[in-house]
Amino acid sequence: LILMHPLPSLFAKENLNRMSERQLNLYDRLINEPSNDWDIYYWATEAKPTPAEFESDVMAMLRDFAKNEKREQRLRQPDLEYLFEPPR
Repeated sequence: LILMHPLPSLFAKENLNRMSERQLNLYDRLINEPSNDWDIYYWATEAKPTPAEFESDVMAMLRDFAKNEKREQRLRQPDLEYLFEPPR
């Protein structure tokens, strides 16, 4: 799956290494089941309501991340090296 918007992959970079197996499974389902990747963006930014089947603590974490309270610049997908970094 290639995501058109960088939000889910930036969220993954920051959060995957802290997530439980249950949360990882929920995240995997979230990024693989919706037919339109932009739906994830709209749900995360609360432009559209999240369907009940995707509402979870992981979706809540993604919504919090989307608020970008640290005002970080998020213009592109992260490099994939983070997938090989040891957990923090």
